[in-house]
Amino acid sequence: MTDTNLILAEKLLQACRAKDLKLATAESCTGGLIAAALTEIAGSSDVFERGFVTYSNAAKSASLGVPAEMIAGRGAVSEQVARAMAEGALRKSLADIAIACTGIAGPGGGSADKPVGLVHIAVARGDDVTFHSEKRYGAIGRAEVRQATVRDALSLALEAISD
Repeated sequence: MTDTNLILAEKLLQACRAKDLKLATAESCTGGLIAAALTEIAGSSDVFERGFVTYSNAAKSASLGVPAEMIAGRGAVSEQVARAMAEGALRKSLADIAIACTGIAGPGGGSADKPVGLVHIAVARGDDVTFHSEKRYGAIGRAEVRQATVRDALSLALEAISD
């Protein structure tokens, strides 16, 4: 875990504490790294409610309620699926805010319209507002794409709480 990501995780936990918010994650391409960054911080259990690692399409549907038709039509790596993952994590948990990500970390798996390094991040709030960010990191390496996603997901969550 990068120092930057741990600093952001601590800031997010502090911001959630200040507003009495519980947090959940729904992760695909990061495989639980966002939850790992948050739980690396001592005392995070007062904010971090739960995490979902939904790597397969079936898991996205079964665990988070993402419609299989949406995944089939838009692809697992899409804005719509990222939003549905975040909103599903919110519904399936006791959290007030949920962070989700889905993407192509590489080195394979990309295509012309969805290249390696494409990641969709979403943050859903309990007030029916969902933020989205599309990132195109490029083929910078699997570990680097995953760590960049953690950084940008934590940053988007901080923004969502401040908004």
